[in-house]
Amino acid sequence: MGKLDGKVALITGAGSGMGRSMAVLFAHEGAKVVAGEWNAESLAAVVDEIKAAGGEVTGVQGNVAVQAEAEGLVDRAMAAYGRLDILVNNAGVMDLNQGIGELSDAIWERVLGINLNGPMYITRRAVPHMVAQGGGAIVNIASVAGLSGATAGVAYTTSKHGLIGLTRSTAWIYAQKGIRCNAICPGGVETNIMASIDPTKMDPAGSARLQVFYNTMPGALKPIDIANLALYLVTDEARYINGQAIAADAGWMAT
Repeated sequence: MGKLDGKVALITGAGSGMGRSMAVLFAHEGAKVVAGEWNAESLAAVVDEIKAAGGEVTGVQGNVAVQAEAEGLVDRAMAAYGRLDILVNNAGVMDLNQGIGELSDAIWERVLGINLNGPMYITRRAVPHMVAQGGGAIVNIASVAGLSGATAGVAYTTSKHGLIGLTRSTAWIYAQKGIRCNAICPGGVETNIMASIDPTKMDPAGSARLQVFYNTMPGALKPIDIANLALYLVTDEARYINGQAIAADAGWMAT
């Protein structure tokens, strides 16, 4: 028996990196997976991988920054499986390491749209279904940038601080309804998130300032390390863990 037998799990950003590792792992553990991803090619690849391993998956292409598309992920999960037990808000993009004085409106709107508005739209749509069925588990993939101001530009940092606030509010307000909500705050992880920005447009002064802290990073994690932690948080083994922002960073935040 798998740890997630009979569960339905919606994972955003499921086409690559941490999201793909979570989708594959959750399906291996018996979950019916709804894989949300904006890139059609990446989406097809993870769907094929899960099906080839004997798992059950529904792929949905969409941009979580667009309200209708974000909410549509939850709607597809309910239409396909009739319930939603697990939500992982994983989709995210980087900024350009800009400080507030150099920040452009375009970067602010893009990063906040995907990293914070998207999880809000999806969680808002999912929670009433979870309440009606008696509970659920939500994991938001934040970042050490949600715990520190030294790891990214102002847009990304603000988005991840906000995501931790969304996590804690949701955990507190719905705890008595059987819903748990936690955040994982990864440090350096070997993913392709840097492909979400144009490296030639990175702010040189901001990057130089952040490099001071990057130099203290003790090491990079693998996507499966985050997937394993997420799996634990959505199982009954973690039934008393709620409202937490857990750093998974090889000790980086201990510096």
